[in-house]
Amino acid sequence: MISSIFYRVDSRILAAMLFIGIIVFYFIGLKVCQYKKKKDSTHESLGIGPFEGAMLGLISLLLAFTFNQSASYYNSRREILMHESNCIGTALLRSDLYPDSVREAFRSDLKEYIPVRIHYYEVDENENEIRASLKMASVISERIWKRAAILAQKNDVVVKSMQMVPAINDMIDAVGAREEARTVHIPESILWLLFTVCLWGSFIVGYASKSKKADWIIICSYSLFTVMTFYVILDLDQPRSGIIDTSSTHQSMHDLMDSFQSNSNMDK
Repeated sequence: MISSIFYRVDSRILAAMLFIGIIVFYFIGLKVCQYKKKKDSTHESLGIGPFEGAMLGLISLLLAFTFNQSASYYNSRREILMHESNCIGTALLRSDLYPDSVREAFRSDLKEYIPVRIHYYEVDENENEIRASLKMASVISERIWKRAAILAQKNDVVVKSMQMVPAINDMIDAVGAREEARTVHIPESILWLLFTVCLWGSFIVGYASKSKKADWIIICSYSLFTVMTFYVILDLDQPRSGIIDTSSTHQSMHDLMDSFQSNSNMDK
């Protein structure tokens, strides 16, 4: 279950808050610098100093590290989803190895199983619906497994079962792998650190500014690119919502359902 505020609140709102926060902290840094100059006439802003360069370098490093991590999670979720779809498709194909009565029993269960797995994705982050979907998938997969286990004990279909059993086993294992991938996110502490460092970096840029007035080109460029990167990081780590999702990969599940309709038309 996602408990972090970064996933409970809309990413667009968080991005807007960060954008405003960066500008506010820039002006705070600028005002602090001006105040210090009034108190100490010998104080002089040095522009891009070693500390400021190190701070901006740290921000770049954190953004790159977090972006890479969120992209890695996103790719893993896509690969696991594709793997599950392939496992179900393999089980569906290998059911054709059995006599018609057994084949139809397998196909009937798989035809019931696939919409449950589709529903698992389409309920977004509704935990109650997700748990209900997982429970239903477990009931159906257990029924499929028991049938395969009984058939595996019969000598006349032992070779067929040697091909069917691994496919069903992989299909069942993929459910747990997908659920684990869904619940794994970038640690909240890293996101808080990134959020804080971006604001503090803005303060340092303002404080080190040589000009008494705000340099809107610098602050807007820094704010825009930092916020865009931060938003994409959050978006990649929420594949069921936002701009970047796994809906195109999930189409493979719908294609499996379409295959039942195609086979039905061929039988006619």
